[in-house]
Amino acid sequence: MKRFFALIFALGLTFSMVAPALAAIDVYDFKNPAQEKQFQELTETLRCPKCQNNSIADSNATLAEDMRMKTFELLKEGKTNQQVIDYMIARYGNFVTYDPAVTASTMILWAGPIGFIVIGFTILVYRSRKKSELTKDEPLDDVESERLQGLLAEMAQQDTEATNNQTKVNK
Repeated sequence: MKRFFALIFALGLTFSMVAPALAAIDVYDFKNPAQEKQFQELTETLRCPKCQNNSIADSNATLAEDMRMKTFELLKEGKTNQQVIDYMIARYGNFVTYDPAVTASTMILWAGPIGFIVIGFTILVYRSRKKSELTKDEPLDDVESERLQGLLAEMAQQDTEATNNQTKVNK
C-alpha cells in the first residue's frame, strides 16, 4: 500500500514538473521588427472578453489566443492599428478596448452618477427650504406659556430631588 502511494506521489510530482513545459507558446513570423512591435502594442491595448481585465497579450484563454491570431493575420494583410481595433470592436463589442468610444450607453455610465448627485442635492435644498417655511417662530399664547412654565418647574423639582438622593447615597 505504501508503494502505491509513493508511486502516485512520484507521478504527481513528475507531472507537476513537466506540465509547464507542455504549455503552448505562440510563435509568429513577422516581416520586420516594426510589425512585431505593432503586434505587441495592439495585443497590449486589446482586452480579453473572457478574462475581463487582462490584455490579450497577458491572457491564456482560448479566446485571447484566437484574438492574437486574428490580430496577427490582419497585420500580415497590411491593416492599420485602427482597422484591427475596429474589427475587434465589431466582433466583440466596445468592451475589448480599455478606452471605449463615447456613445449613448457610455455617456449614461459617465453622466449617471453626476445626475444622481445633482438630483440628490436639489432634493436636499428643496426640503430644507420647505422645512424652514414650516417652522416660523410664533409667540406662545398664555395657555401654552403657563403649560411650559409648569413643565420647566416640574423638571427643576425632579433635578433637585435627584441631586438630593445622589448626595444621600454618596454620604
